[in-house]
Amino acid sequence: MRFVKGLRPKVWLSLVIACGLAISAGASLQVQIGQNFSGAAQGTDTSASPADGNGAIGPAHFVEFVNGRYSVYNKLTGSKVQTKADINFWIAAGITFGTANKHVSDPRVIFDVYSQRWFASMVDFNPVLDTGTTNRFLLAVSKTSDPTGVWQGVTIDSDPETGAFADFATLGIDADAVYLSGDMFDSSDTQPGASLLSIPKSSLLANPPSTTGITRFGILDYAQRGQILQPVVTTGVATTSERVLAVDSVGIDFKAHDTLILSSISNAADTNSSAILSTPQVLKIPPFKVQINPYQPNGTNTLDNGDRRISSMARRVGDVIYAVNGLQTNNHAAIVWSRIDAVKSQLIDTGVIARTNLDLFFPSIAANEAGVVVIGLNTCSSNQFIGSYALVGEPMGASLSFGDLIQLRAGTASYDSPGSDGISRWGDYSATSPDPSDPNRFWTIQMVATAKSVWRTQITEIIVTPRTLQIATVEGGVRVSWPAILNGAQLESASALGFATQWSLVATEPLTSGNEKFLVFPYNSEPQFFRLGSTP
Repeated sequence: MRFVKGLRPKVWLSLVIACGLAISAGASLQVQIGQNFSGAAQGTDTSASPADGNGAIGPAHFVEFVNGRYSVYNKLTGSKVQTKADINFWIAAGITFGTANKHVSDPRVIFDVYSQRWFASMVDFNPVLDTGTTNRFLLAVSKTSDPTGVWQGVTIDSDPETGAFADFATLGIDADAVYLSGDMFDSSDTQPGASLLSIPKSSLLANPPSTTGITRFGILDYAQRGQILQPVVTTGVATTSERVLAVDSVGIDFKAHDTLILSSISNAADTNSSAILSTPQVLKIPPFKVQINPYQPNGTNTLDNGDRRISSMARRVGDVIYAVNGLQTNNHAAIVWSRIDAVKSQLIDTGVIARTNLDLFFPSIAANEAGVVVIGLNTCSSNQFIGSYALVGEPMGASLSFGDLIQLRAGTASYDSPGSDGISRWGDYSATSPDPSDPNRFWTIQMVATAKSVWRTQITEIIVTPRTLQIATVEGGVRVSWPAILNGAQLESASALGFATQWSLVATEPLTSGNEKFLVFPYNSEPQFFRLGSTP
């Protein structure tokens, strides 16, 4: 609820949110699907499985970076303007590979709003050898805000001290630095912990980029720091240093777990390798077990839908961190979202999103400064193929309120491409990002099943229109307006506010001017309040 005082005494307008207007969205938001087009396809653009579906929106382009393929799309038309194999992307960025049949995996890409540059990362590996052989982080930065232009890359040994191998690499960024982490495997193929690196952004933005000032925090114990460290991706004005988020366990022990672990990195801009990792903070969430494999219409339940890790990027907007991960509830895969106060290192709130007849998996999250949240995800069931969906939420009281699932693209087949273990890999993550040019636009990239052993990415623009009233003084009164796109919105009025407020429909038909509807009310001696309601 928000109150705006008029410029004349005793004239008040209440800009109040009412329930029931939204179509397939939160209670006070109108949602539209903008661009909605196909990206890379298995067997055509890449042979990789899983896709590690990743991408990000920038000022003029959407960049798709999946295993095997780098592509750039015009965000106004959806047309593909550049594409190349992932290994060729790195070669063009100046990275050299030896003769040992090097491959690359785990793509991540970010548009950095502070520097107006793109950052991308992967790890390399030799598929002939086991994971105990050391590898490298690959990190590249664009020279401009145009991702079709020149990129310059650097390599970073994953573990120069013990030679451990970095898997499931993650990428984060804030105003000061770029951060990398990996799930580490040693020569005996056991997991000693997670790596974490901090690289000053000033070094990476130099020409050529360098890793001067890099700080390595070593291999961090899972019991203390959690599993799968996600350095957050920050936008807006953040008043504290970088945060790193993890789950206490990915859940493969099939026990209930109830903990998020939050760490911070300070002094990251210093080029003297003096970044500082804080003592971790424990955040309690409701206890849940790892999600079970979902059924598909072909009757199989061999689809790998991930575990309890935070697999997609954690997003920080100002001083609020948003994260989402998977869990099991009522014999179905579901998702849990969390909001965290980065200043107090405290959980603000958390919530589970589940459906009685669907499995939900591989979610990703983004938010804007108004607190509007978009989650992109996959769903399937015994009578529904794996498709791309979204959820839109907004602040309601002290928590978030999410609306119905929005279908972005339906799947057309059961995905059945088992490996030697009989499991069909899917994921391992997806990506949702806020448009840096418009806070009410979000983009998500998800996989869909289009044939028995074929996945395809779907890239979708989600446009939210907040149900907000605007007030302006005019001659003799005040003008109350709202977006014309809000079909079904009806202006209501009341003479007082309280828990038992009686709202009455304003019978006067609103006028339309451009993209808004409005009514003008004369000044009077009594207070008057307004809100947007909706048709029954």
